[in-house]
Amino acid sequence: MKLVRYGERGAEKPGMLDAEGTLRDLSAHVADIAGDVLSDAGLEKLRAIDPASLPLVDGAPRIGACVGNIGKFLCIGLNYSDHAAETGADIPAHPILFFKANSAIVGPYDEVSMPRGSTHTDWEVELGVVIGTTAKYVSKETALDHVAGYCVVNDVSERHFQTQLTGQWTKGKSCDTFGPTGPWLVTRDEVPNPQDLAMSLDVNGKRMQTGTTSTMIFTVAEIIEHLSSLMTLHPGDVITTGTPPGVGMGIKPDPVYLKKGDVMELTIEGLGAQRQTVTEDA
Repeated sequence: MKLVRYGERGAEKPGMLDAEGTLRDLSAHVADIAGDVLSDAGLEKLRAIDPASLPLVDGAPRIGACVGNIGKFLCIGLNYSDHAAETGADIPAHPILFFKANSAIVGPYDEVSMPRGSTHTDWEVELGVVIGTTAKYVSKETALDHVAGYCVVNDVSERHFQTQLTGQWTKGKSCDTFGPTGPWLVTRDEVPNPQDLAMSLDVNGKRMQTGTTSTMIFTVAEIIEHLSSLMTLHPGDVITTGTPPGVGMGIKPDPVYLKKGDVMELTIEGLGAQRQTVTEDA
């Protein structure tokens, strides 16, 4: 299934795509794509619904983040060996973890607004993993059983804030609008191998990132095993799993960063595409 949330920000409604890719309204069945709806039992109930029986959604509504009421937004850094190399970083021995503030979360086609003083805002196409059932001390062999589905995430990053404002990476990762998520939550039954997905990102029509999840240092299952040994993962938690090479800070000899009016377009095989125009905070 491909599950969607649509409507004005803060008032999104649940939806589902039918076989033709047409948006259908799920409001009569669930309040949101969140919580228990993401469990195996919850998804099975949705799977039993004939999409043709659902009301069509008229027009072209705004598409919101594909998961509602996200609990934790967990991010893995330097998880592609070629991306680590382009940034001059060593291969990590364990998954590098940082957080994005939930206030960064926006829809896949919403504007990305650079904060005041930003001169080093960068792009990162990433595979997002949505937890569906509670995970604590799970093994990598069973880790994927706890996944509701997958989505596209743009881990927008302000590199000066991230690396030069003393403290953790979170400073450069949590600016408002820096977490476009969606367009769809694709349930795990439609993604048999999350380690074999092509991904790309363009800026102003120029290909900047080309990669595949097969080159991750730590697999999705290994990441879930590691994180669940540190904290309980709850339904609706989102894990974004790192980016392939081609980010702006890695361009040699002169890094390239986003500016007002730039357009980012990113896609992951089978998970849909995003498009954001860059603006500036007033």
